[in-house]
Amino acid sequence: MRLAVLGTGMVGNAIATRLVELGHEVTMGSRTAGNERAVAWAATAGERGHAGTFADAAEFGELIFSCIAGVHTLEALDAAGRSHLEGKVIVDVANPLDFTHGMPPTLSVCNTDSLGEQIQRTFPECRVVKALNTMNCSVMVDPASLPGDHVAFVCGSYADAKQEVIALLETFGWPRARVVDLGDIAASRGTEMYVSLWLRLWGAVGGPHFNITLAS
Repeated sequence: MRLAVLGTGMVGNAIATRLVELGHEVTMGSRTAGNERAVAWAATAGERGHAGTFADAAEFGELIFSCIAGVHTLEALDAAGRSHLEGKVIVDVANPLDFTHGMPPTLSVCNTDSLGEQIQRTFPECRVVKALNTMNCSVMVDPASLPGDHVAFVCGSYADAKQEVIALLETFGWPRARVVDLGDIAASRGTEMYVSLWLRLWGAVGGPHFNITLAS
């Protein structure tokens, strides 16, 4: 499958690398052609890894992972070009973290709206699925690195898009029974607001390598 990963940070790098390992062809997109981190990633990824602009990656990918800092996501998707996004699934992995007031970060949108909803409203020609934003990137791509039946959440307003993303998460190592569908894209509010607790848990447990297990 041809996939786009928008963003050159730790999350984008982890997801792009895992996708290539699984045999997919991936273009990592950034603001400018020749981005140093994107080019370096492509050099290590082999013949299935490519670097380009947001527009290059979006045009290339049959499905798009949006791994850009949440406060810049809409700008980056706009740069990717509506014609390149039309009809495609966008997997939104970001949280709308606002660092302008120092640490810990606040959320640029919450309670009555979410980044996931903003993307879906701004780009109605796409099918947005929020996923993987409640954990560290190492756990996203390697759930077996943690013991137990910990879970991943997905939400989105298009059932077919969610099923496509869940199938892809299964190849990452997430059993379907441990992928929890929270409903429509408005559920992004809850998963994004969880990041405030997640940051405190990081301090409490001494690192980011943990996840949620549900018991009922």
